[in-house]
Amino acid sequence: MASDDPHKPSEATMRENNQVSSAKIPSFLGFSGRGLRVLVSIVCTTGFLLFGYDQGVMSGIIAADPFNNYFPETKDDATWRGFVTAIYEIGCLLGAIIVLVWGDFLGRRRGMICGAATMILGVIIQVTAMKGHKATAQFIIGRVVTGVGNGMNTSTIPTYQAECSSTKNRGLLICIQGGIIAFGTLIAYWVDYGCQYGPDDLTWRFPIAFQIVFGLVVLIVPFWLPESPRWLLTKDRSDEATKVIAALRGLPTDHEETTLQISIIVDSIRASGHHGGITPFSALFTGGKTQHFRRMMLGASSQLFQQVGGCNSVIYFFPLLFENSIKETKQMSLLLGGINMIVYSIFATVSWFIIEHTGRRKLFLIGTVGQGLSMLLVMACLIPGTASAAKGAAVGLFTYIAFFGATWLPLPWLYPAEVNPVKTRAKANAVSTCTNWLFNFMVVMITPIMIDNIGWGTYLVFAGINAGFFPLIYIFYPETKQRSLEEIDLIFAKGFLENMTYVRAAQELPMLDDHGVAAMARQYGFHDSDDEAGQIKEAQTGVDEKAVATKTNAQMA
Repeated sequence: MASDDPHKPSEATMRENNQVSSAKIPSFLGFSGRGLRVLVSIVCTTGFLLFGYDQGVMSGIIAADPFNNYFPETKDDATWRGFVTAIYEIGCLLGAIIVLVWGDFLGRRRGMICGAATMILGVIIQVTAMKGHKATAQFIIGRVVTGVGNGMNTSTIPTYQAECSSTKNRGLLICIQGGIIAFGTLIAYWVDYGCQYGPDDLTWRFPIAFQIVFGLVVLIVPFWLPESPRWLLTKDRSDEATKVIAALRGLPTDHEETTLQISIIVDSIRASGHHGGITPFSALFTGGKTQHFRRMMLGASSQLFQQVGGCNSVIYFFPLLFENSIKETKQMSLLLGGINMIVYSIFATVSWFIIEHTGRRKLFLIGTVGQGLSMLLVMACLIPGTASAAKGAAVGLFTYIAFFGATWLPLPWLYPAEVNPVKTRAKANAVSTCTNWLFNFMVVMITPIMIDNIGWGTYLVFAGINAGFFPLIYIFYPETKQRSLEEIDLIFAKGFLENMTYVRAAQELPMLDDHGVAAMARQYGFHDSDDEAGQIKEAQTGVDEKAVATKTNAQMA
């Protein structure tokens, strides 16, 4: 059944028709329906604002004289600067591994709380470093601890948001999360810029300490938020899951739509072979109609591509790039870095308006082309070595960050969260985040060394890498726009059972509502948990999907 049925009643109409009093609708913190979903989104968005702030805060500090004097190892040493900045990514990697191993045990909500608490602890360790008392070692430890907390948050928050969102705005909400990273980085840049005019300690202690404000929101509010209903159902806590789904939809627990949604999610869990408890690592490497391994690799590859495309070579080291490659003064470099972050933030909002219309695939491809051409422009303008030509390189850096902000910034946080099935979503999303932080560390570590040794060749390398993304995305990435998480399961079942590419399966599967998804799941045998051997024959699924949708519509008429 088509999901855009004009006769389908709204939530408000259904509540009125059923004459249900508001007292029968579950709530959290006094919120239900749209209000509760907004509250969940605010907390998730604040988590990524914190991520963006922490990502950008070192850019204006690492080259500042007060910081270099306090931590002399970083003074005029590109390797030490790269290490102090990049060691944070190792912490993030460790945090993502923690979620990979224990995420299914912790759940989404507790995972966020633990991540925020760990970040705040790391910040305290950093800002209390005292000169003459192994300050550099303490600062590095603090960076790692903060990174652990951020790795936990970035592995958990997109999954939590995806599992608590409605189909029609899931992409928008996670893109807002991804885009808000740019606003966090923007705040960090300008806080850095303002603090350089204060006392020496203020130059670096205050910018680092300020992120505690965001951390407290992510630490405190989730104590009263609902847990993910899909996680609850994997733990056989169906009563709690029913309450959460009803609260998120603004409906009573015994409403038909609540019951149907529970049934669809349970069918999806059964189809993935999940029987409660902790998902084993071996589940990540299975095929069959659920295609766990392929889906994990799709999500992880998007995070890999984001990092090796050169984004953090621009974000972290923008002032240094201007100072060393384009030969601007330190003050002008910091100012241009702040302006670049304004451009970054503005373009980060672009995906909010087009993500569900344009889709994931097209935005991935557009961003890849734009980033590659921007890197070529930077390279070409640096070759002559003149001041006038170098200004063209500045334009290339601005266009790069514009394309990145509009496409590759939010999409790799959205795609893994929605493309992976409920059984492996926590672990597969953690694998994606591990991939992000591992290659983030590599790029941040080697960028200053590359600039010192090969100069403009650095940008040629990144241009070539971006060019290599295009065919891989075009061939392997199926479109998921306007699909429910359970519809995405059907895309991979269709591709496997009908022996077609998954890109084509996504194109041919009609848009379905909950009743259509339930009917299609029955056709593909999602009630049968033994899918790994692919024992359901293609002949059994030779029914045209549109016919199934029509049949379901007729049954409900």
